[in-house]
Amino acid sequence: MRIVAIEEHVSFPELSYLLPDKVRAGKAPSGPAMQMMPKLEDISGERLRSMNESGISMQVLSVENTDVNLLDAGSAPAFATAYNNLLAAKIKDHPERFTAFAHLPMTAPDAAADELERVVKTYGFRGAMIRGHTNGEFLDAPKFAPIFERAERLGVPIYIHPGLPPKAVMDAYYSNVGDMQGPYDAIACWGWGWHSETAIHVLRLLAAGIFDRYPKLKIIIGHMGEMLPMMWARAERAFQPGSGGKNQRALSETFREQLFITTSGFFTQPPLQIALDTIGIDNILFSVDYPFSANQMGVDFLNNIHLPAEQFEKIAHGNADRILQLDNFQVDKID
Repeated sequence: MRIVAIEEHVSFPELSYLLPDKVRAGKAPSGPAMQMMPKLEDISGERLRSMNESGISMQVLSVENTDVNLLDAGSAPAFATAYNNLLAAKIKDHPERFTAFAHLPMTAPDAAADELERVVKTYGFRGAMIRGHTNGEFLDAPKFAPIFERAERLGVPIYIHPGLPPKAVMDAYYSNVGDMQGPYDAIACWGWGWHSETAIHVLRLLAAGIFDRYPKLKIIIGHMGEMLPMMWARAERAFQPGSGGKNQRALSETFREQLFITTSGFFTQPPLQIALDTIGIDNILFSVDYPFSANQMGVDFLNNIHLPAEQFEKIAHGNADRILQLDNFQVDKID
């Protein structure tokens, strides 16, 4: 059985030399990503062995860090270009096993749109991953319109991944829990905050009319829909057209046509059942969230899904093949 996993991460510390000294000095060398760095920077070693052992056919790789957002509009594009070039070079010897999402200079939206087009046409990247807000601004801000326009024209999706909460949110919601001083990352990030914030991000796009303005645009989110399937019926009532937002279609209609979710990091059956009952089988794609989750854990979950073979194959690879156009997957030769 072909298995495609589409939210699988990389990070290359050798590119940190491109960051200005003051930016490098301000980065905190801690957290799960730092602990995972040996696995994040690896492509053809343990990563590929783990894929072979667990039966994963292809990973769609995306850059884990948000260093590019620390740079201004003048320097961010060159950094993103260097990152994408290095990623393309690292996967070129395994074209059947790896492809990627573009890393974009979000502080320079016009350049980000151009970089998306460059890597899609040059390297066969399958879209872009954007990690949450950009310095406090969500993607419904008009300045980000060029990225949506270009993605729709190219026919590639935008994957919205959680990012770090803004400092004001971190201070107000996620800090000084009980008698513990400072931020509490488990609530702020992977235990809750990341997922609610990504859901808010998507609802903002809906209310701002972004899905209607770009009716062929495809948005992907991970973690079994970032809480949205659980809130489906209530949100459907709240976001009816004419209820104050600019959306011209109901939430359910919009999301079933343009929103896709992955299983990344969620490996139990009840959340999957809610997703099946709401967004539907054609909008669910398999992901692991490697290396933050183990490939085998993800595949074991996949193999325990009790669905007819045709529906099972849609989650395992069929939906990814269709949405990312992997049936026609090819890349230009990289020197």
